Amino acid sequence: MKPNIHPEYRPVAFIDLSINKTFIIPSSVQTKETVEIDGVTYPLFKLDTSSASHPFYTGAQTRIVEAGRVEKFRAKFANKQKALDAAAAAAKAAK
Repeated sequence: MKPNIHPEYRPVAFIDLSINKTFIIPSSVQTKETVEIDGVTYPLFKLDTSSASHPFYTGAQTRIVEAGRVEKFRAKFANKQKALDAAAAAAKAAK
C-alpha cells in the first residue's frame, strides 16, 4: 500500500442519541469530539438513529399502513373490473 494516502482506521465510539447507547467499532470517520470509556479515550461520532433504535431492525415497524394501501388498491381495482365486465357484457349483447 502507498504510504500517507489511506485514512486512519481506528476504534471509534458511536453514540445513538435516540436511545443513548454507545457502540465501539473500527472506522475511518473523522471526528472532532472524544469520549472516555473505561479509561480509554475514543473519537466520538453522534448518530440520530442506528440499528439498535431503527424500527426496521427492532421489529417495531408497523404493517398497518401498508395493509391499508393494499386494501385501497384492491377496492379500486375491483370497481374498475366491474366496469370492464359490464362494458363487455353490453358489447356482447349488442352483437
